[in-house]
Amino acid sequence: MKKDFLPVSKEDMEKRKIKQLDFVYVCGDAYVDHPSFGHAIISRVLENAGFKVGIIAQPNWRDTNDFKKLGEPKLGFLVSAGNIDSMVNHYTVNKKIRSEDFYSPGGKAGCRPDRATIVYCNRIKEAYPKAKIIIGGVEASLRRFAHYDYWDNKVRRSILFDTRADVLSYGMGEKSILKLANLMREGKDISQTNVDGCCYVRTNIDYLKGEYTEVPSFEEVKEDKVAYSKATALEYYEQDAVRGRAIVQKCQGKYLVQNKPMAPLTTSELDKVYALNYMRTYHPMYEKDGGVPAISEVKFSITNNRGCYGGCNFCALTFHQGRVVTVRSEKSVLSEAEKLIWDKDFKGYIHDVGGPTANFYGRACDLQVENGVCKNKRCLYPEPCKNLKIDHKKYMELLRKLRNLPNVKKVFVRSGIRYDYLIADKDDEFFYELLTHHVSGQLKVAPEHISDNVLSKMGKPSRSVYDKFSEKFYNINKKIGKEQYLVPYLMSSHPGSTLNEAIELALYIKEHNLHPEQVQDFYPTPFTISTSMFYTGLDPFTLKEVYVPKDYEEKKMQRALLQFSKKENYNLVVKALKKAGREDLIGFSKNCLVKPLKNNNNSYTKKGENHGENTKRKRSISKGKGQAKKGNRNFKK
Repeated sequence: MKKDFLPVSKEDMEKRKIKQLDFVYVCGDAYVDHPSFGHAIISRVLENAGFKVGIIAQPNWRDTNDFKKLGEPKLGFLVSAGNIDSMVNHYTVNKKIRSEDFYSPGGKAGCRPDRATIVYCNRIKEAYPKAKIIIGGVEASLRRFAHYDYWDNKVRRSILFDTRADVLSYGMGEKSILKLANLMREGKDISQTNVDGCCYVRTNIDYLKGEYTEVPSFEEVKEDKVAYSKATALEYYEQDAVRGRAIVQKCQGKYLVQNKPMAPLTTSELDKVYALNYMRTYHPMYEKDGGVPAISEVKFSITNNRGCYGGCNFCALTFHQGRVVTVRSEKSVLSEAEKLIWDKDFKGYIHDVGGPTANFYGRACDLQVENGVCKNKRCLYPEPCKNLKIDHKKYMELLRKLRNLPNVKKVFVRSGIRYDYLIADKDDEFFYELLTHHVSGQLKVAPEHISDNVLSKMGKPSRSVYDKFSEKFYNINKKIGKEQYLVPYLMSSHPGSTLNEAIELALYIKEHNLHPEQVQDFYPTPFTISTSMFYTGLDPFTLKEVYVPKDYEEKKMQRALLQFSKKENYNLVVKALKKAGREDLIGFSKNCLVKPLKNNNNSYTKKGENHGENTKRKRSISKGKGQAKKGNRNFKK
């Protein structure tokens, strides 16, 4: 059969002589048939296994009409909110509605509902009451247990209960979905099956024969923050395909059962996934809208690996992709690069070769093969484990071969470089090659903060590690004769950060003459360690109290301090410095963050006078020459 998009209409089905589809995939994103989009991977994996799959992208959820347009599938519906949780997609950290959606035609906002997975499932049940439903994707995966919901400011039960779906497939679902699909083809009731990487609702758990870990119930975690913290830690400990156990959580007279994670794909399995018949672009029905903006970031990028053992507490990767890193073979990556080269829009630049962390190239250590990831230890925090394999040679060789391909002018590395892993490599050859060939003026890295107190709550290495990396970065650039800059990602208001820590970071920014264009305020997204801290005020692993900046005014002050040189932030910076008892930083010395306001006589206000009277007066702020050029951070404000 000719390579083509999957059916999106009855007309498409007729052209392919399909009377009834096996599966209909309902997705909150526009239909982009590219392996950077979850719906494309899962649907192509099923198609390759002989199943007939159709796509309903961004249906009108106000009635059932769009959910019926491909007819009732023979086996069932697959439902995902898209590549991003629908609430994160819709709202900023300040809970203001976003004006754009890069995963929708023309970047138009409002093409999916809040809590899209729940809404879609309820509409499907309304249209086809007996239909089988499997939910998956980031929204379902990270809401599989009772979880704190930032937008409701309360603990919600597992999304599996609210959707009334038969199964929740969590994590990267290629293996899980194939097992479930084959069971359905055999006529099995999937709600009563037992597949790894899946969650079920049960009325009886005797079949587990006691081989499980029970976490505090929904009712307990809803009312007791200590119980919530304990549940978070227990859930974290079992997220491993080798040593992990099933997890049980009681909820309203029933049981949520999470089976242990599905084993990650091997290199050969990952190669096969990326070799499927993707069209590698958005469906032509979106041409009239100007296409789908999200494709521009990935069209000429290559995903080389999956998983991350970095272990940042604010990141959901531990619970979604997992801590085991799998890489594609060199042959697979070069084959995809050759496809890019022959694209009519290719200009000679491969925008990225990486993944969650570009310079992680395989398992952290050989012990993981037999024992899985460590339960109570992390690979890089607080310092690199003695068993960690630190080696950039294979990744470096891959980049060399890519940049030597015909018609390739430059190969960039733009996905996250883990600087603590890089600086731990005693061989500097990769560092030199990275800066010589794969950076274009700026290298974006993520120290996130420089206060060791905050960094410890983030699960990030100490400031000294970043300082060592920064020094080496500029020394190497000097040796190779390049003027390149570090662009650090910075985060305000993370648990553990008081105004004093925010001021400490502001002083670091001033000392190093940085001018961050964008600052990420901590966003409590579902099912991360940091979100647990935000909600409970406790470290889930120690149950020790953690300071959490929640007051709206304080969060604004912490954010303003990180951009203290912006005139619109002046009053907030002054207010923060006064509140913290740091008025010594309002003045004219080189260490001061801001100058005093001028009074009505055009002279500067003396120390201790009221600055509030002149809040509407204009002032000039010397911008200075920064070390970093303007750079956009790879997330929405």
